[in-house]
Amino acid sequence: MDYLDKYGYTPDEEKIAAGIKAVADNLDNLCSPEVLKQCFSIMDLTTLSPKDTDDSVIKLVEKVNKLPESFPDYPAPASICVYPNFATTVRDAKADPEVHVTTVASCFPSAQSFLEVKVRECELAVQGGADEIDIVLALNAFLAGDKARAFEEIVAMKNAIDKAAAALERRVVLKVILETGLLVTPRNIAEASFLAMEAGADFIKTSTGKVDVNATPVAAWVMCEAIRRYYEVSGRKVGFKAAGGISTAKDALCYYCIVSNILGRDWLCRERFRFGVSRLGNSLMSAIEQKTVSYF
Repeated sequence: MDYLDKYGYTPDEEKIAAGIKAVADNLDNLCSPEVLKQCFSIMDLTTLSPKDTDDSVIKLVEKVNKLPESFPDYPAPASICVYPNFATTVRDAKADPEVHVTTVASCFPSAQSFLEVKVRECELAVQGGADEIDIVLALNAFLAGDKARAFEEIVAMKNAIDKAAAALERRVVLKVILETGLLVTPRNIAEASFLAMEAGADFIKTSTGKVDVNATPVAAWVMCEAIRRYYEVSGRKVGFKAAGGISTAKDALCYYCIVSNILGRDWLCRERFRFGVSRLGNSLMSAIEQKTVSYF
């Protein structure tokens, strides 16, 4: 299937470049404590290190638990994102029910394994307490031209997640990571975006943060235009998550402005916009406080 023909969308690289330049020129005007705190509130505060342990994950959760005491004027982050084996650790340690448990799955970050293994990992993540699961597009299929298999893998994991969640009388959000740095071209990024949304993604996400090129303004622009076009055709609002290399307040403002310009105010909320980050929290706090803050 040619998704770009189906949706009548082709990335216009000249217009994208002009749009990104306009965003960059306007960032200083956008910067305010209110916007920076809004960016803080949509963070998926992430630790995905080989050195993660129950104790280190609990220490991160405790930082979030103590945030209302230490910084009472700050919103909570949207979620804490960990490997799936730590879902229960986060669930049991967190104090605020509004802070979700996010886990990666599908043999993150490469997705190079058997579909049965990916599906089972998703099921176990739900059973362990995940409220949201970030899976990885099967690039081995997509880049080989087998878009049908890439689509079917997402559907299989989506169905498994929904079934496991329903058994627990819950709903679990599915985010699909496109790994845009390996897709390379705006056309590939757009096609992967439409494929993932048609397969049932609640969010599409730029990157794992584990490859050489992660989130970029160009990838974000194309993905947001695809989300807008998908909504115009289907009536379903899919969220956008920028992840990988987003470490400064200026980075966050850039993606915030892209989402605002292309998708509008309806997307400027935790239900439809996220940052996947490990370092951004301190940068946002430092920008808000106008001094160096090393809280997380």
